[in-house]
Amino acid sequence: MVADVRVCRRLAWSLTALFIDRQSPAEVAARYGVHRSWVYKLKTRYEIEGDAAFEPRSRRPRATPAAIGSSTATLITRRRKELSKRRLDAGPETIRWHLTQHHDLAVSQSTVARTLTRAGLVTPEPKKKPKNSYIRFRATMPNETWQADFTHYRLTDGTDVEILSWLDDCTRMALRVTAHHRVTGPIVLTQFLRAYQTHANPGLHTDR
Repeated sequence: MVADVRVCRRLAWSLTALFIDRQSPAEVAARYGVHRSWVYKLKTRYEIEGDAAFEPRSRRPRATPAAIGSSTATLITRRRKELSKRRLDAGPETIRWHLTQHHDLAVSQSTVARTLTRAGLVTPEPKKKPKNSYIRFRATMPNETWQADFTHYRLTDGTDVEILSWLDDCTRMALRVTAHHRVTGPIVLTQFLRAYQTHANPGLHTDR
């Protein structure tokens, strides 16, 4: 509201200076701190529209290319309800696919999502918990739990290898690190037994 009042005042002052005080566009621009081209546009607008030129113009674009028609919006919501009733995936990407395949409509996934949100068909996701609320599992004693993982690595000569690592969960100590062309089940078992021979029983619990 305050912005609209200021715009109206500036329009009125500028038009008064132009047509009553007979000042030039350059003088009006300098007096009120506006661009000269704006004053020329204002002058032309008043000559064509008269007192309607005092009304501030909306900054909303005349056209919204991304907007969809009511029939398309209705179709999106109907598809959502139909898919949900059949207990099928009813997300924006799935609905977009149905619109393209069955109705020959090209609608973006984001547009479908916005339409569903406006229709109240999207359940807001709960806010993520802060990281300080996470409880990280970690063994409390050395050799209580071991972890194993392997990563891909390319050597300087272009050879691809996979690096297998055994890690003590409590101390984060690398118990055994080996490189292989490809890590397989037998290799994992062999390297585990060798790590076991070196670092004693890791205290793993099994169901057998």
